[in-house]
Amino acid sequence: MSDEARDARRAARAYGGKSAEQRRAERRQRLLEAGVELFGAGPGAYRSASVATLCARADLSTRQFYEEFRNLEEVLAVLHGQVQKAAQAAIVEALATAAEGSVRERADTAFRAYARVLTANPHLVRIAFVEVTGVSPELEKQRLEARKGWVDLLVAALDEAAARGEIGARDYRIAARGFVAAVNGLLYDWTAGYVDASLDTIVDELMLMFMGLLQPPDGGA
Repeated sequence: MSDEARDARRAARAYGGKSAEQRRAERRQRLLEAGVELFGAGPGAYRSASVATLCARADLSTRQFYEEFRNLEEVLAVLHGQVQKAAQAAIVEALATAAEGSVRERADTAFRAYARVLTANPHLVRIAFVEVTGVSPELEKQRLEARKGWVDLLVAALDEAAARGEIGARDYRIAARGFVAAVNGLLYDWTAGYVDASLDTIVDELMLMFMGLLQPPDGGA
């Protein structure tokens, strides 16, 4: 179908009651949803994708695509950012319900919220952990900055627990970086079907790993 035909078909659809901004927001959302399905479809899916393929999946024209995005890399960057924000929001909300719990209870609540968000759509897991890797210097910087944000969040939580006297005080940054990498790798492998276990079992194992990183308070066992 030509761009002109797609434009005509779109123009014939429901314009009534919707502003130009609303229609544009809907088009952008359709392009992003098409990006999730296209980029997360399998190994190397992003690198084999094209603007034309994405537009066909979204039932929009290439002209409409370029009104919203410069290129496919920008779509991927937006999707990666959305995954990170959704996971962060889930953790913040979960921790608000466990503010008075022990370090183990708070960590368990946070990890389960994180895991639920990331594994809700296997396509998003692939985009967040695989397809985004090594695309360009700009996107690699975004990916590494996002990982640093998770490390900073974990270190801050551990420093808070140390201040409460729940765990020993030390520099947890290296341990936190290793743990974040382990979480991402294990959740991706589970989503891809390489780990035969329930999500609860996966989180239980992550909790064992996490608790093993912690130094007990002075004199603790």
